[in-house]
Amino acid sequence: MILYHGSNCDIKDIDLAMCKPYKDFGQSFYLTTILTQAQEMSRKVAERFGGKPVVNEFEFNDTDLSSLKIKNFDQPNREWAEFVMANRSRNSRHPADDFDLIIGPVANDDIATLFRTFTIGVITIDELVNGLKSRKLNNQYAFRTAKAISLLHKRSSV
Repeated sequence: MILYHGSNCDIKDIDLAMCKPYKDFGQSFYLTTILTQAQEMSRKVAERFGGKPVVNEFEFNDTDLSSLKIKNFDQPNREWAEFVMANRSRNSRHPADDFDLIIGPVANDDIATLFRTFTIGVITIDELVNGLKSRKLNNQYAFRTAKAISLLHKRSSV
């Protein structure tokens, strides 16, 4: 399977210490199956931090994942929303820490307002989830450990 990572540089070696904490699935190396999503991310990263947009392409050897602890969210639901909010929190335990690889929808900027209105108590968790279901969300693969990253092999930069 081919996965893409949008950046402002060519990534030769993946260093989890360089990955930002408090993201949807915690401090992870994030990739997607959607090339246009990675291209958009590379533009945002280059605008924010300088450099040129670069999409890094990786082959993911997903034939035998039995050695990994994996969490897979097929769609946005209550469990996913609570999981994302806990990982983004600076005050609570991060459930992502229990996994090597997490797969699921992206809680992107388009739905940030929904998360904020829930956080301040304007809407309930069920209203948040219903609001998410009406949005088209992109996907993400969060590689969280060296064991998971060992299944990625750099192909090229697009």
